[in-house]
Amino acid sequence: MFDVLFSVAISFAITFLAIPVIITVADRKKLYDIPDERKVHRNPIPSLGGLGIFAGFIIACLITIPFSGSSEFQYFFAASFVIFFLGLKDDILVISPIKKFIGQVLAAFLIVYKGNVQISSMHGFLGIYELPEMFSLLFTYLTIIVIVNSFNLIDGIDGLAGSLGLMATTVFGLYFLAVQMPGYAVLSFSLAGSLAAFLLFNFQPAKIFMGDTGSMLIGLINAILVIKLINVANVASVPYPLEAAPAIGFAILMIPLLDTLRVFAIRIVHGRSPFSPDRNHIHHLLLDKGLSHRGIALTLVSVNIFFIIAAYAGRQLLGCTWMILAICGIFFAGIAVLYYTRRTRPRLFVAKAAEADKNASKIVPLTQDTILEQKN
Repeated sequence: MFDVLFSVAISFAITFLAIPVIITVADRKKLYDIPDERKVHRNPIPSLGGLGIFAGFIIACLITIPFSGSSEFQYFFAASFVIFFLGLKDDILVISPIKKFIGQVLAAFLIVYKGNVQISSMHGFLGIYELPEMFSLLFTYLTIIVIVNSFNLIDGIDGLAGSLGLMATTVFGLYFLAVQMPGYAVLSFSLAGSLAAFLLFNFQPAKIFMGDTGSMLIGLINAILVIKLINVANVASVPYPLEAAPAIGFAILMIPLLDTLRVFAIRIVHGRSPFSPDRNHIHHLLLDKGLSHRGIALTLVSVNIFFIIAAYAGRQLLGCTWMILAICGIFFAGIAVLYYTRRTRPRLFVAKAAEADKNASKIVPLTQDTILEQKN
């Protein structure tokens, strides 16, 4: 228990102290996330908050995780470094989706083959139990990459990805603490502490964004934790076994997972790349309903917590398959209501600079007059 509390204190303190420095450096070097017609913020904001999250997380883990007999953690950290440098390059220079995908596959490789994290059974979902080795590997890779991208794509408004990540890692950490797996409990709470400190600067109005560096790190760690929970919770010898563990793990990550799968499907149906940007995410639908960033983040986290409690309470009554189908059905019914009552609103975005100023680096506030001037 002391290691858990110590990890939270270290990760929170390091991230809390690092973020103001990162904001200052990003401001001096003009490392901003520039708003456009798709993004929801209207002022240039630094997007390197993932640096602070990663620093707090990795230092806390290295200090407090008991590595004796837990060699897999070194490979988790190696995968984290891959994701860190991949996200950092994308935040500063922007890389193509295919390069980002290759980096994510490399991180997944380290977790699966060296970290021994693998989904070997469906635990009764759709009547399926043990999986063939090849299908098990492919399904594990797919799960990790989808979860990594789900947190990357849900990071569209102030405080949302950080709040969902904080909620998920806290739930995972409490369970691993209960089943006496201190290494995974520290892994969970180290990230939770970093996210708690980051959210102090990221809730509306945000002073900094986490960028791909932070959002993909959240996805990677949660992918490890959910697979580990599913594998451990069905073992009868653990202190607190969970029936329908896949349904509970699914419920913990339901908002980013289901929203990402829904948006990917829409893009593919329309003949576009699943990684192409648009404004179809659930937070965009709620923004069009007039909710604030803070209101959306708190609403979605509350909904997610409700489904976690419902999945836990109904795990014996409904079982794994019906619980997951019920979660999906209710979620998509809610999305349908939001979609068909959607009100689109005009948005301001940064237009290209005039020819005479094309080499200027000064960032100026956007006004309606500026837009009209650019059009003419």
